[in-house]
Amino acid sequence: MRTLWHQTPAVIAALAATTLVALPGLSHGTAEEQHLGVVVTQLESTSKQWDGVPLPHFPTGQAEVQILKITVPAGVTLPWHHHPVINAAYVLKGQLKVELLEGPSRVIRAGESLVEVVNTVHRGQALPGSDVEVVVFYAGTPGTPITVLNSDVDGASKR
Repeated sequence: MRTLWHQTPAVIAALAATTLVALPGLSHGTAEEQHLGVVVTQLESTSKQWDGVPLPHFPTGQAEVQILKITVPAGVTLPWHHHPVINAAYVLKGQLKVELLEGPSRVIRAGESLVEVVNTVHRGQALPGSDVEVVVFYAGTPGTPITVLNSDVDGASKR
């Protein structure tokens, strides 16, 4: 079985660059950092979800981070669902349309990132032409689900 690390060398490079930047004496854009050949590209820095709503506060208790690589075949639409935890995605390949049950939609393409909506019913669709490969980082607490399906969308509320 191949792991995430074998399949996505770009993720490894990004994590390695972040680790180097975190060393004592190094910060973004310094001469020392540039001398090492480290290139840092900020993908996201926000306190808001992609729909413009502020992110919720983190829960109390032990933190748990899960990182998943998800592949969605071209043309496939995922079921309506919501995430009870803060999460962010980076698209490696393809184009992913995300849409809210009650609200706007957005398309994210390979090389783009997205801070997901929390506790808001939505779904994603891999647009025709290419499978979508996305790495998603979930920040929650042990025992909290990262995704909850909303099979009865009529009874689902926006928030």
